[in-house]
Amino acid sequence: MKRKYILSTLLSASLLFSCNDSEMIISESNNGDNGNSALVNVPEDVVNGELFVKFKPEVGEILDNAGILSRGGSASRSSIPSVDEVLDIAGAYKFERVFPVDKRNESRTRESGLNLWYLVKFDENVDVRKVAQDMSKLAEVATVQYNREIKRSYDTSKKARAATPVVMSRAGVYEGFNDPKLNLQWGYYNDGTILNPEPGEVATVLAVEGYDVNCKEAWEKCTGDPSIIVAVMDEGVMYNHEDLKANMWTNSLEELGSDEDKDGNGYAGDVHGYNFVTDCGIITYSNIEDVGHGTHVAGTIAAVNNNATGVCGIAGGNGQPNSGVKIMSLQIFAGSAGSTFLMEAKAVKYAADNGAVILQCSWGYNSGLANMNNYVPGFTSDDQWAESCVLEKDVMEYFMRYAGDPNGVIEGGLIIFAAGNEYAPMAAYPGAYKDFICVSSIGPDGTPAPYSNYGTPSGNHNMIAAPGGDGEGTRNGKGLILSTIPTFAVDGEDPTANESSYGYMEGTSMACPHVSGVAALGLSYAAKLRKHYRAEDFKEMLLNSVKSIEDNLTGTKSYWYGWSVYGESAPHMSMNLSGYRGMMGGLIDAKILLDNIDGDNYGAQPMKIPNVYVGVDEKYTLDLSTIYKEGITAGSYDIVDSNIASVAIDGNILQVKGSAVGTTKASVTDSNGNTQEFIITVRKSSGNGWM
Repeated sequence: MKRKYILSTLLSASLLFSCNDSEMIISESNNGDNGNSALVNVPEDVVNGELFVKFKPEVGEILDNAGILSRGGSASRSSIPSVDEVLDIAGAYKFERVFPVDKRNESRTRESGLNLWYLVKFDENVDVRKVAQDMSKLAEVATVQYNREIKRSYDTSKKARAATPVVMSRAGVYEGFNDPKLNLQWGYYNDGTILNPEPGEVATVLAVEGYDVNCKEAWEKCTGDPSIIVAVMDEGVMYNHEDLKANMWTNSLEELGSDEDKDGNGYAGDVHGYNFVTDCGIITYSNIEDVGHGTHVAGTIAAVNNNATGVCGIAGGNGQPNSGVKIMSLQIFAGSAGSTFLMEAKAVKYAADNGAVILQCSWGYNSGLANMNNYVPGFTSDDQWAESCVLEKDVMEYFMRYAGDPNGVIEGGLIIFAAGNEYAPMAAYPGAYKDFICVSSIGPDGTPAPYSNYGTPSGNHNMIAAPGGDGEGTRNGKGLILSTIPTFAVDGEDPTANESSYGYMEGTSMACPHVSGVAALGLSYAAKLRKHYRAEDFKEMLLNSVKSIEDNLTGTKSYWYGWSVYGESAPHMSMNLSGYRGMMGGLIDAKILLDNIDGDNYGAQPMKIPNVYVGVDEKYTLDLSTIYKEGITAGSYDIVDSNIASVAIDGNILQVKGSAVGTTKASVTDSNGNTQEFIITVRKSSGNGWM
């Protein structure tokens, strides 16, 4: 069976980020003449001259010895005779690992098998399908997958709506913050007045109190924590925006614009993340064909709170320095340049290896039940996606397993996707996959936004709803979502203006960061309480921290299709709300999540001093204040075998130095007299730089 799909970033139809001019045919099984490997992702319009090859573990050492481990050390051959014969015929000029070596994380990269994925580049005039078929027949090869372009097909003249200059009086908005546009952010606190008509206007639809993510009550407990990093995989985030720059993740070891990889993570100059489109550390956001999508998403999560400027972020802190969660920019779209599977895969692993614990993804393929003009349906089952997108699935499993810290607030990572905007009764993949969180969109009246996809093939258990805006149902600009944006991306503004601004957008793209923001707020609160969760347990808690919208899903709802584009001439339509029952998910509620974290359910455990792994003559440092509750300090320490390692404590800083290969027990007693034991393992570094 063959199937085509188009990748799309998930704004509403009026600001659609889609992708693929190159449609893709999926071959469910093509094992070659001898059945040695699977050949997947056979598109009509591939990236010519490129293939992904995953090798079998048996040849891993040969590949290592070929001297192609480092970022700059690409070769043109594999040192495997049968493989090189195919490469010779194809005119190959580059053969390199998909994921560059990060010495800090090489051990787990190998454990997961990601070190076995390689990118082959060869003569573009050679038939890529023939090379793939020849490669798939080799005994050393596990999987062959085509690379392909991911393009956006949207009208770049459609900009975000300008933030209304009218400062409405909503007395119930959170009194603790002084951000002037907070009263327009109904997704955080909806008192039912956001759609009330101005003098001389007539209301078509009124908001309904309570259909929000309940920040007002949650902020009484927590407003964010800088130890929580959210990776925004999107257009580049405007890292110098006046309302974002204080909450941008910063890699202090790197220098912006440098071509030197100073921290050894495989990427040079990655100060606020990485631009995987241009393969450099400079994040861009001001191309004339950018629409500020990544910046808008980032603001919902972590715009700086209580700074008398602009808007608020759900986990943007309290106005004190370094109090909000951090945004890491993973740029996979830039201007008119298309993205690729290669960029996407590298971005996901980068996030896991550099501290992110939430992967925010307001993009995805078209729904398998898409039925709109010029939309080609995508995947319709978990198995179909998993079997067709092997590299994508492998690297996302890596994030879910290895992001976070086994002894920190969360072990593993959360992947949160927008459901899509094709008005379809099935969410788009990858978000529809059972292991990810998939976000549908509601408007300020608590009903589904007409454009929102809903439901998953695996039973809807991973669906959750959030405010995403509803211009079509309300015909009111204030019913959209207000957030940070570059000035040039706002309708009516100077297209060359590179300044901070604010604008309205709508879509499941805007609902998704509401959930990512609440998840980040919850992890911030868990860090404050020094609690630890496994990612799968926290995900279950997040999906259960909701209020029902089922009572709203009866009768019909009127909407005006394409209102953001056509205005009052948009055609009137209606939707049967009963068809959404049980398929949208509950509405995420930050207060319920934080209350759940107060309890001891969902596998919550106290943080503990971790077992330590350190090299000979190397040092390991741990700030014990991240483990001890407020007011508790480190006291004495003990080590069984001081010939193996040495231990020192300075204030709340624990330092371990490896002396000789071996293992020993150690312990630290805190100011309350409680003793925690841990194991120190000293290992010799291998020649490749990992232990």
